[in-house]
Amino acid sequence: MTIQGKTALVTGGSRGIGRAVCLRLAAMGVVVGINYVGNREAAEETLATIKDLGGSGFLCQFDVADASGVQESFKQIGAEHGVVEILVNNAGITRDGLMARMKEDDWDKVLDTNLKGAFLCSKAAMRAMMKNRWGRIINISSVIGFLGNAGQVNYASAKAGLVGLTKSMARELAPRSVTVNCVAPGYIVTDMTSGLGEDIQQAIKAQIPLGTLGTPEDVAAAVAFLAGEDAAYMTGQTLHVNGGMYMGN
Repeated sequence: MTIQGKTALVTGGSRGIGRAVCLRLAAMGVVVGINYVGNREAAEETLATIKDLGGSGFLCQFDVADASGVQESFKQIGAEHGVVEILVNNAGITRDGLMARMKEDDWDKVLDTNLKGAFLCSKAAMRAMMKNRWGRIINISSVIGFLGNAGQVNYASAKAGLVGLTKSMARELAPRSVTVNCVAPGYIVTDMTSGLGEDIQQAIKAQIPLGTLGTPEDVAAAVAFLAGEDAAYMTGQTLHVNGGMYMGN
């Protein structure tokens, strides 16, 4: 079996890991929905690249933390492109700061986007998946959700929460042949990490057995595997893509 021709939605798909996932799925013949909030230029660039490579896709602008916006957008996608059969919950933000000084709003915004957004999008997608007895939901967590990190209590909590969400959804949806898995990237070269100073990057590399930062394409490869038929008997699992930085379960 193949996933060619199926419809996917990648939240936060215009840049970084999301963009790499969009390109990889499109190369597999999937029709890819590129979700974004404000950077339409980046989303259009990603779509143009997909089309230049002979793939198919479409843009969908909505905030994953807005429940009504999510519901309306999924209805529109279903009407125009077919129901979402592969959902990649990738949208994420950071609002870093030590917990003693962290504003409640910074906690709320990160949890709303990084965790609640995955809940809302999954809930909007799962009914059609259950009816069709086929679906893939892939949540993008982080090594920080397993190790923790000073100054990122909100981000770590949200990313750890995605792992629990993954396992619980996997148990609920397995009877309808819908799999739910998780990918936990380590330090990946993206806009989010490019602002780190050279000394900080070297310190991070010293903690990674493979001695280098990962690429968005490394993460996209793991997502592509979980989306495909080779992973049909995997659910509730987390794939760690971190160069050996974390080797736990």
